[in-house]
Formats: sequence, C-alpha cells, structure tokens
Amino acid sequence: MSIAASILFVTAAANLLIGSYAVYTTDSLSKIQPVHCAILLGTSKWINGGKRNLYYQYRIVAAVDLYKNRKCKKIIVSGDNATMYYNEPMTMKRDLVKMGVNADDVICDYAGFRTLDSIIRFKKIFGQKEGVVVSQKFHNTRAVYIGRSYGIELHGYNANDVAIYYGFKTKLREVLSKVMCVLDVHLLYTQPKFLGEKITV
Repeated sequence: MSIAASILFVTAAANLLIGSYAVYTTDSLSKIQPVHCAILLGTSKWINGGKRNLYYQYRIVAAVDLYKNRKCKKIIVSGDNATMYYNEPMTMKRDLVKMGVNADDVICDYAGFRTLDSIIRFKKIFGQKEGVVVSQKFHNTRAVYIGRSYGIELHGYNANDVAIYYGFKTKLREVLSKVMCVLDVHLLYTQPKFLGEKITV
C-alpha cells in the first residue's frame, strides 16, 4: 500500500470510528436524561471582520435550553484562556448569565485548550463520571468518543449547526482532528496540558 493510500485509509478509519459515536448524541432535548453537570465546549465569540460566530451563538442557546429544562444543575464552560485579552470561559459565563443561568451554577475551566483537555479535566479535575457535552454534532461525536474512552458516561446535546458554506473550513479541519484524536487516545495516551487541584462542582 502506498503512503498516500495508507494516509487515506487511516483518515477514513478514524472518522468512521468516531462518527459511530453519534449514537450517543441527540438534537432532541426530550431524549436527554438529567445529569448533575453539563460541559459547554468553547470557541471564539467573534470571527474575522467582527461578526458573531454562529457556532458560539448556537452552543450558548443549547446550553441555556439544557439548564432551563432542568437537564443539568451545573454547567462547566471549558475553553482557551491563553492571554488576558482572550478568555473563552469567562465570555461564555457572562452570556449564559445574561440569558438567565444562575452565575453560581456556571463553573469556568480555564485550561480547556483542546477538546481532549476539556473532557479529561471534566473527570479528573471536576470529578464528573457522567454528563452531557454541548457543541455541534460533528464536535460532540469526538468529545463523546474521548469521554467514553476514559470511562465517562458522556452524551452529547447537539447545538444547531451552520450552513455548509459558512463552516466548510471548520468541517475540513475536523476530518484531521478526528485522526489526531484517535492517535491521542490509543497511541500517544495524551494528557491535558494542565491538571492541578480538584474542584468540587
């Protein structure tokens, strides 16, 4: 098998494997079983040109729906806080509170630099062995795959997706991200960049 064919095979296999975890995700709020804690995966609120990032907007709405329908008591907002000027968790918390979520019920995870970091920290730092992850379906399948590989009974609540033309680059990157995810979990045994002291939720 040529190198190119091998790369295509590995890429397809990784995407099919993670894609199979879509069965643990749903677009229907009524199918979500109540849990103590949900985890909202971060992304930038704004995109180039100062426009609102629809991925972000739809995730916030989905998390609020979960909370207001008593599908979770707490929400961990996990994202990048690389600099003092870029703070995904705090931005998400502010917007959730503006939409009616109790501030005391939103916990910031400032070390969610990657999806893998966010999900493993959900268990190792925040002590959660089950939960609901909130993002778009293509992202949730990867998050659920990571979670279940690490013994978390994780389900996904799928936020609205965006139009194909809007999210084409993101979907293309996701193909490669799924390959890296399988390598991280089963070959490299990658751990989060930061762990630290446990936090009670």
